[in-house]
Amino acid sequence: MSQDKPNYEKVDGADLLIAIVAASYNQVLVDALIKQATKGLKAGGVKEANLRLVKVPGSGEIPYVTNMLALSGDYDCIIGLGVVVAGDTPHHEIIAHSTAKAMQDVALRSEVPVINGIVVTNTRQQAEERCTGSLDRGTEFAQAALIMAQHRLQLGERLDQVEAEERAKNGGNEPFAQN
Repeated sequence: MSQDKPNYEKVDGADLLIAIVAASYNQVLVDALIKQATKGLKAGGVKEANLRLVKVPGSGEIPYVTNMLALSGDYDCIIGLGVVVAGDTPHHEIIAHSTAKAMQDVALRSEVPVINGIVVTNTRQQAEERCTGSLDRGTEFAQAALIMAQHRLQLGERLDQVEAEERAKNGGNEPFAQN
């Protein structure tokens, strides 16, 4: 992960519905991510009642619950939070790659943004720097969620317009249907 922090635009999250799916492994570190992400979302205006936290056993289970939440249509964005630290086997690489791909697939299929907040590091110290230290990835994940939720709403409205225009052109048939 880069240590460079971007400057994010301000988003009003007052009407946004955000879900966080968090792993139970490395609980102290994941809890720090949850705390910082929640704090960041609230600072962006998201109401406590519009936040949902779902805990899962490990980072490998995050994509499944993320998919179920996205399919519900209830959320403007979903954040997956986990911490995977390298061990003696390449298991951390398998989890990192498979969860990243799965969460990206969920976002593209469902049109609900998914923030991959699974921190993958080579050492516990690196994980601590990102979760409880100065790098503060939890707040960054929250800021990314606010921006992507806003994009979803704005772009979704535009896509609805395009579909309505296409439907009108096709005499009420489904948009982009082949005649």
